[in-house]
Amino acid sequence: MMRRADTLFARLFGLLVLAIVLAHLLAFAWFHLYAGPPPPPPPPPPGNPMGDWPRPPPPSFFRGPLLPLTLQLVTLVIAGWYGARQLSRPIRHLAEAAERLSEDLDSPALAEAGPLEARQAARAFNLMQTRIRQQLQQRGRMLAAVSHDLRTPLSRLRLRVEQVGDGPLRERMARDLDEMTEMLDATLRYLHEQRASEPPQRFDLQALVESLAEDAQERGADVTVEGHCAPLLTQPVALRSCLTNLLENALRYAGNARFVLVERDEGVEVRLVDQGPGIPADQREAVFEAFFRLEGSRNRNSGGVGLGLTITREAAKRLGGDIRLEQTPGGGLTAVLRLPRE
Repeated sequence: MMRRADTLFARLFGLLVLAIVLAHLLAFAWFHLYAGPPPPPPPPPPGNPMGDWPRPPPPSFFRGPLLPLTLQLVTLVIAGWYGARQLSRPIRHLAEAAERLSEDLDSPALAEAGPLEARQAARAFNLMQTRIRQQLQQRGRMLAAVSHDLRTPLSRLRLRVEQVGDGPLRERMARDLDEMTEMLDATLRYLHEQRASEPPQRFDLQALVESLAEDAQERGADVTVEGHCAPLLTQPVALRSCLTNLLENALRYAGNARFVLVERDEGVEVRLVDQGPGIPADQREAVFEAFFRLEGSRNRNSGGVGLGLTITREAAKRLGGDIRLEQTPGGGLTAVLRLPRE
């Protein structure tokens, strides 16, 4: 019985019943105190026994029906407001917790307080968060173990390849082994990016872009920077990973890149423009899928392993933004990274 009385339905129903009873009690009290029998008519004025009776004074505010109706209306409005607030509070807390969970799997657990339904929802949400975290950790440990175990036979194969007498065959086998090793390393980096979380802080995006451009220029690449932007609140490690992958992708296919920083009302836009071969319009979303590559070959020197853009988009979403690909006027590809201000 006590368990049923602790439900949200019981609380709201009891509140409405209490408000109705209170409104009627106020009306009865008013009728008892102010709404008595009307007073007798005054005697006719002297010298005019058949004259007009004087008009009685108009009823005051306290004696009319306006006061009890106003009290009832105010009581029911307050009860409705309080009931709606109690009904929406658990839903709002659950939505806020879900938003925090989408940004950080290690976010604080939802408080298991309030009526029975709210406590059950919070308990189920916390259990879901724990299971998701455990599954991701288990998957990471499993893939890390598989990657570690695969390195041993790969190392043995590499030693045996060195003993192959056919030079061209030995080079092709060595390239395949190098690609397999790179795929293992890229997969581990991808899993690390998914698990990584960092608190946001004020960061100088323009300084990061200029630093990446200078490093690329020291390696002989043609990378320039245009535009200006003010520092913004972001996650520096995820932002660096996102821009580094975009720059490496542009240099791999085009050999040149141009950063363009654009300040907008809603945030900052980073455009990375290249003059490479570009990507067909019907495949610009597919390239963000894991292990997807445009070319049919498996040459790691021409296309990597197909995880760079996947890591880039997931990093952008963790920052609260997104990334899209456009065609560069005159030929090439433009990667547009949009980041919110707050």
